Amino acid sequence: MTTRRSFIAAATLAASALPFKHAIAQATEGAKQADFLFVQTAKGMTFDPATSKLTLTGVSPLTLFFSDRPERIAGNMRTAAFVPFWSKGKDSFLADPPNADISLLEGESLKQVVAVLQDPVLEGDNLSYTVKVFQGDMPTKAADVSVFIDIIGMPLTPVSYAGVARRSYRRAVMWR
Repeated sequence: MTTRRSFIAAATLAASALPFKHAIAQATEGAKQADFLFVQTAKGMTFDPATSKLTLTGVSPLTLFFSDRPERIAGNMRTAAFVPFWSKGKDSFLADPPNADISLLEGESLKQVVAVLQDPVLEGDNLSYTVKVFQGDMPTKAADVSVFIDIIGMPLTPVSYAGVARRSYRRAVMWR
């Protein structure tokens, strides 16, 4: 069964021109542990408080990922390939939705909102999520949005907005 961990490993290997299917099969051989965060950027966003629907407008076709020290692994994957992380399975975002720090410009000021992301739908260059806001006030419209997605852990930890204190629990297997 392919988990999101093996998918992340395969995405990294695909960047070095290995066939994707072959990379998944070999992802657990010689594996090491690495923590990952994901970043999505968009030209703007809208939020409907009645349905809790956040729509990133003009979203980048690439979702960035990076790891903590000591590995310092960074890369990108197609946003269309990131959305299936909400598929079925015990290790999916469907079973354990990720939390995110949504950073945006509202007028002239930078604003941050902490939320859990669920039910992604990608249509063209618009990406919609159902969100549950934990901290901050989500504006109905904003420009220049960055979404920092933590793969697991609850928000509002003492160390950061995105649950950084739980890094030891959110591991992705990387193939060296």
